Amino acid sequence: MSIAVIGTGYVGLVSGACFAEMGFSVTCIDKDQTKISRLKKGVVPIYEPGLSELVKKNVSDGRLVFSGNLKTGVKGAKVIFIAVGTPTDEQDGSADLSYVFAAAKEIAAHIENDSVVVIKSTVPLGTGRKVKEIITKANKKLEFHTVSNPEFLREGCAVKDFLQPDRVIIGVDSARAKAVMQRLYQPMINENIPVVFTDIETSELTKYAANAFLATKIAFINEMADICDKSGANIDDVALGMGLDPRIGKDYLRTGPGFGGSCFPKDTLALRKMSYDIGSAVDIVKSVIISNDKRKLAMAEKVIKAHGGGVKGKSIAVLGLAFKADTDDIRASSALVIIAELLDSGAALRIYDPEAMNNGRKVLSGDITWCADPYEAVKGADSAVIITEWREFKEMSLHKIKSLLKSPLLIDLRNIFDLSDIKKVGFDYISLGRKPVFQKQVRVSPRLVNRL
Repeated sequence: MSIAVIGTGYVGLVSGACFAEMGFSVTCIDKDQTKISRLKKGVVPIYEPGLSELVKKNVSDGRLVFSGNLKTGVKGAKVIFIAVGTPTDEQDGSADLSYVFAAAKEIAAHIENDSVVVIKSTVPLGTGRKVKEIITKANKKLEFHTVSNPEFLREGCAVKDFLQPDRVIIGVDSARAKAVMQRLYQPMINENIPVVFTDIETSELTKYAANAFLATKIAFINEMADICDKSGANIDDVALGMGLDPRIGKDYLRTGPGFGGSCFPKDTLALRKMSYDIGSAVDIVKSVIISNDKRKLAMAEKVIKAHGGGVKGKSIAVLGLAFKADTDDIRASSALVIIAELLDSGAALRIYDPEAMNNGRKVLSGDITWCADPYEAVKGADSAVIITEWREFKEMSLHKIKSLLKSPLLIDLRNIFDLSDIKKVGFDYISLGRKPVFQKQVRVSPRLVNRL
């Protein structure tokens, strides 16, 4: 069975490469001719572990090809995936569906009868019906089927998530569409992976509901960390105690500087707007959005307070730009907010990230030194701030970091280090929801102890 994938962004490229790996003949289509030319040469435009190797392998084996021509790209394809972007509309927070609708209108004249058009992009309720209307209006003689098949890919492990998913959600509008999608996902069905068939609207909503719930868990544990900071409780133990309850689960209960990336910020905003439009407001999701926005600013303030309330003239090493480890994606990254606040407050920054430096240079300016590794970043700095939980940072020599810093101040916004290791080395260490560690402990006089 031949497949066409429209869009070679994160979702489209991962989906195309993985379907090819499953044995299907796949054509990935994009209007960006430069991107297509580079992909034909094996140059993958995003960092995603295992993706580059998968693309090169399946191109070499002849199962994966790239095209800048939609007409020839969809020719002969029985299944056409729409995997274009749905960015946030800055005016109202809704999902911008212009690329989805443009793709639908364009394919109408070129796909064959009995084709299955699958919406892989994250889209709000009713988009599937609208896509069907657009194609039907553009080509009234065409007989086709529409499907909603949302992606559940985590950046950093997307290849594994696609080939070994927790579940596959498929919304169909006909028995024929269901039969085709069953054939497409038969390898997952054979491995007893849950493949859930439902209607198109339910499939569309499931994607938003899942991401909004995960975002809620992150916002919740971050607020619990704030309570721990005020009370002296330990957030690591709180999260452990919560996560051992099977009704809650341990995933997404790690405190941090706030969620970012291409999904959670965009999808929570879109769900909020969608809920208003249909007259059923999601107040919990609204609170999550507000909480997360405040979180990013609060992390910048935490760094400033760690320097005595001001960072003017301070040199600060910033370790991490990507919104999470194992990706070069800086969209909605907390690092961007924190960096902007520190620069506005007069700090000079020495920045390093293993993969996101090129993306960072495109959007950041000011008193910034771009460094080749974490040790160069901390050399001579007044402090170091960890924003992204890269393994490279977890494996740094703490002794070397301390020796290179002008003063031993380490601010860990990901809690990547054990407090016992920090105490052995002798840092002034500030993390989230855990008691700070200082080299010079405040000593209370015996007279004062007797008066307490």
